[in-house]
Amino acid sequence: MDTMYYDHGTPAERWERAGMFFDAKDYAAAARVLDGLVEEVPEQTGPRLLLARAYYHSAQLRRAEAELRVIVERDPVEHYARLMLGRTLERQGRNEEARSHLRIASALAGEFDED
Repeated sequence: MDTMYYDHGTPAERWERAGMFFDAKDYAAAARVLDGLVEEVPEQTGPRLLLARAYYHSAQLRRAEAELRVIVERDPVEHYARLMLGRTLERQGRNEEARSHLRIASALAGEFDED
């Protein structure tokens, strides 16, 4: 498959292109653009988080989980990554494992159970 279109341009141009694909709900195309971008700038959270979201929305749950785990390992208080990781695990039927991530995400957002 020719991936030249997905890899073409500066990182900023590819970031913008990925966002357009994502906004158009073409999550697989967004993931193709973001995969190369994350490989090029692995230290940046934004592209990796959008890649995880694209994987999640295109039902590539194992890939979404892997990207989210990288983010959470680097930044344990990244609220949205925690929430997405919990939701991703839930979609895989791993509710017990998801519960701790969802609880942490709620706490980081200032939402506490009254129990």
